[in-house]
Amino acid sequence: MRYLAALLLALPTLAFAQCGPDAACEINGGTYHMSDGGNCTDPAPAVVFFHGHNATGQMIFRGGIKSEFADAGYVVIAPNGQQIPGRDTRFWPGRDGSARDDVSFVLNVVEDAKTKANIDADRIYVAGFSAGGSMAWLMACKKADAFAAYVSIAGALREPNATADCPNAPVRLLQIHGFADNQVPFEGRAIRDWHQGSLWDSLALARSANQCRTHPDTIEIGNQFRCRDWNASCGEGAIKFCEHDGGHGMPRGWPPLAKEWFEASY
Repeated sequence: MRYLAALLLALPTLAFAQCGPDAACEINGGTYHMSDGGNCTDPAPAVVFFHGHNATGQMIFRGGIKSEFADAGYVVIAPNGQQIPGRDTRFWPGRDGSARDDVSFVLNVVEDAKTKANIDADRIYVAGFSAGGSMAWLMACKKADAFAAYVSIAGALREPNATADCPNAPVRLLQIHGFADNQVPFEGRAIRDWHQGSLWDSLALARSANQCRTHPDTIEIGNQFRCRDWNASCGEGAIKFCEHDGGHGMPRGWPPLAKEWFEASY
């Protein structure tokens, strides 16, 4: 009897250990990975991070995401993109009409993660790189008020997407992009029957939703980032665009920049 009782007590811990950074958590429609944080008494902030093309949620738990977020007490939630039929490649279409409703899937991922970790519902943030950055834009477009703030790294709102009501509420969004990015250039890039989207058009949509003026309120030129900030002139929300000299990648210094953006919203 004592052995049985000990086994039953251990089952919840074993179940959680099987779902985390290395082993995927399964829900209807797909899988995701998450860090081991958020088990403390006080609710923890969370960041939903979308991987790039041909990557996985498991692959993001290293570098700045680990040191700046997971090790700092954030619950990191990393959904897995759709899988190309017959291939191992995972991707985020980032536009209407794909095989899976990714927006609904992500919302379901967050709700499931809340059952596994003590997450502060008012401090859930979104970030993503490349195709994942475009997915961050899509979430801001469709469900702007579902998350406290957004960061897109080297991604823009893809086309075609309905933009009549996009973002659908004022949004707090930081865009980080490389001047030398020729994979996802500022102007976007046509690929078969879709387009990566123009960063300028994406920022204009966000300014309109926030009721910001056209030109930025402040311009900051630092050693690594040159940033244009729309905040004071906006009715609600805020937008910041930070450019760096690099190409298509996650530049050094992006995690503290993103973390500062997130925490300024709370």
